[in-house]
Amino acid sequence: MEKATNSLRKRLHGLYYGNSRTAQFWRYGLLIFDIATIVYFIISSLLEPDAHNHTIDLVVAGLLSLDYVARIFAAARPLKEVLTFSSLMDVVVIASLIATILAENLGFLRVVRMLRLLRSYHLLRELRNASKWFRTNEEIIQSAINLVVFIFVVTALVFVVEDDQNPDINSYLDALYFTVATLTTTGFGDITMTDTVGRLMTVVIMIFGVALFLRLVQTIFRPTKVILPCPDCGLNRHDPDAVHCKHCGLLLNIPTEGEWS
Repeated sequence: MEKATNSLRKRLHGLYYGNSRTAQFWRYGLLIFDIATIVYFIISSLLEPDAHNHTIDLVVAGLLSLDYVARIFAAARPLKEVLTFSSLMDVVVIASLIATILAENLGFLRVVRMLRLLRSYHLLRELRNASKWFRTNEEIIQSAINLVVFIFVVTALVFVVEDDQNPDINSYLDALYFTVATLTTTGFGDITMTDTVGRLMTVVIMIFGVALFLRLVQTIFRPTKVILPCPDCGLNRHDPDAVHCKHCGLLLNIPTEGEWS
């Protein structure tokens, strides 16, 4: 029994943390599964509660639970893996999927699954090695994902808090509309908070959310920078075609593939 357990652990460890081609395909499969679950979470969040199929929630929760248990079992230090951010988020997601049977609002916490997307060190490393386009646009991709995650998580919070309090917020789409209007400072005024908690939440969104929202948008649309620490002053980001450090003027040697003149 112990031999079989150790063999299974070794095999799972190879799949989750190994460098073989089989392990790479396994982790690519997990990435595709993550993307599929995120798409499902977003689409299901936009559906009316009566149209939502909780059977699918339970199936997804079961698959996520299997992935969670296998990853913990395969880890060299299981306790440390349990306490990682992605593992804790998985527990929240699994619990929220099961909780939809009892309380529909809690189901919208499923969007936190997006926090796992592209956070795996192994997946990032493999995408960097496999795709030149990903290496070039990694910062933009990360910022775009962070922006989407931020918007949907804030929307989930707005919906959970205001669904039973505000007659203007009757669906997740209404909460999404209010969140985007607030974050962009458009403020149409057709949906307003009428209760104290809602108004305090709106103040927090406006103070902290707008600043973070603008920061993420700026990161997406600003020119891509090359990460190369200057050996003299330590400046870490430079223009791709920079010859000298902007801060101290030191001559730089930024590796290129002949794309910049």
